[in-house]
Amino acid sequence: MTTKDTKKRPFEPEAPPGAWRGHEAGEGANATVEYGAAEKKQKAAEKYKDVQTVVAQLRTSDGECEAGPPVELPLDITPAQLTKLLNDLLSNEDPQPYSFYIDEAEILKKLRDTVEDKNASVEEVLSIIYVPQAVFRVRAVTRCTATLEGHSDAVVAVVFSPSGNTLATGSGDATVRLWDLSTELPHHQMRGHKNWILCLAFSPDGKWLASGSMDGEVRIWDPVTGKGRGGGALKAHKKWVTALAWEPLHSSQDSKWRLASASKDHKATVWDVNNGRVACSLSGHTAAVTALKWGGQGLIFTGSQDRTVKVWAADGKLVRTLQGHGHWVNTLALSTDFVLRTGAFDHHGTCPATHAERVVKAQERYNTVVKTCPERLVSGSDDFTMFMWDPSEGKKPITRMTGHVQLVNHVVFSPNGLFVASASFDRSVRLWDGSTGKFIAAMRGHVQAVYQVCWSADSRLLLSGSKDSTLKLWDVATKKQKLELPGHADEVFAVDWSPDGQKVASGGKDRVLKMWRH
Repeated sequence: MTTKDTKKRPFEPEAPPGAWRGHEAGEGANATVEYGAAEKKQKAAEKYKDVQTVVAQLRTSDGECEAGPPVELPLDITPAQLTKLLNDLLSNEDPQPYSFYIDEAEILKKLRDTVEDKNASVEEVLSIIYVPQAVFRVRAVTRCTATLEGHSDAVVAVVFSPSGNTLATGSGDATVRLWDLSTELPHHQMRGHKNWILCLAFSPDGKWLASGSMDGEVRIWDPVTGKGRGGGALKAHKKWVTALAWEPLHSSQDSKWRLASASKDHKATVWDVNNGRVACSLSGHTAAVTALKWGGQGLIFTGSQDRTVKVWAADGKLVRTLQGHGHWVNTLALSTDFVLRTGAFDHHGTCPATHAERVVKAQERYNTVVKTCPERLVSGSDDFTMFMWDPSEGKKPITRMTGHVQLVNHVVFSPNGLFVASASFDRSVRLWDGSTGKFIAAMRGHVQAVYQVCWSADSRLLLSGSKDSTLKLWDVATKKQKLELPGHADEVFAVDWSPDGQKVASGGKDRVLKMWRH
């Protein structure tokens, strides 16, 4: 690997995104080819030819909750029939949609197909994992509906509001822009920063937008008026602000917001947004803090170039240090990221009227998610690996996730917490089990480094943006590319899928914002 001293500095000419961390793309890995697939399939079909039924146990992904006793199922049962059976076993008054898995392989047509594919034993009780599906289905984006110009330098950050009705972008031109998604025209241009915008984050109620810049400042904006919050910039950092994270809505009190910011000055800061003052400083890292998350249990997580992940209480007390990586920590992801991001908003973009009602709704949504999938943390590094952690427990990782052959630039959990997707400079997107960290599939198609990935709100589709100037849409069920979306004239630095599932936004080195819809 290239040493720190010789790596290109961030956002110098030709620098890639995430490039403030000093990365440059390398060569990708060679794809492996599996031989004899047809022969294996034929042998499996022969093995189960005379088997008609199997005894199975339906359980949640963590294995803690079982839906009734083991039941005898016909091998020709379909997911729709399994869903009806499960709703009966769980005594659901309102039937819910579910997906079913055997060893991370989804049952798509008949149970027999998946049993044969995984060579599962039918002589023992078969474990079938059930996962609640989103109550709506996101349609794949298929075309670019608008190319929005305005920024005079690379678009580095793209983020939708929790409702999906507002879009914010940050650029190397030191401006933050808000866009009218109904007309796909510029809405507000916010000036104040003096250098590249590196990160953006909407508050979970959508009423505030935070921006962090290479000028070391954090600014808070009103998305409705485009004006900055009174008091001007929040100044405490001496170097670039690299990441932002709002306190979860269900933890906030009396509309008093707190915001955490991470910086290259080795520190993270918790701000009292209402008065613009520092609530506490998180000091302890010995190198740049590159990644930041605020979890639903009140813990703050920071990843650093000192190769560690630190866990903090919201009052600034260090809880523990997670060690294991052999190089810079680039990215962090929580299994609850989606529900924390969207707060009290449903998939229609609506939420309760009062703050108190929103807090209750956000707590209910969070509890529902962690009931089926406990909060997990994944860290990705320059050492080509990822670690999965239980953030509320000790220092020992759940597992070490290996397979990439270049640095891991971005990791993100699916909204339902079932999967983790990772983007690497080895030109691949990899899919992992969200509970165990077990490798599921490598999805190849990009011809240069993959910078970012994002999920559809129903967890069925995955989108990746790359240095090769394309977006690629992946079908999670088949683990194959569903569509390629060309159109950008240069590297795609940032992508985001709206929480309502209706649209995708992408930005990059060509200085334009592209909107994609079905």
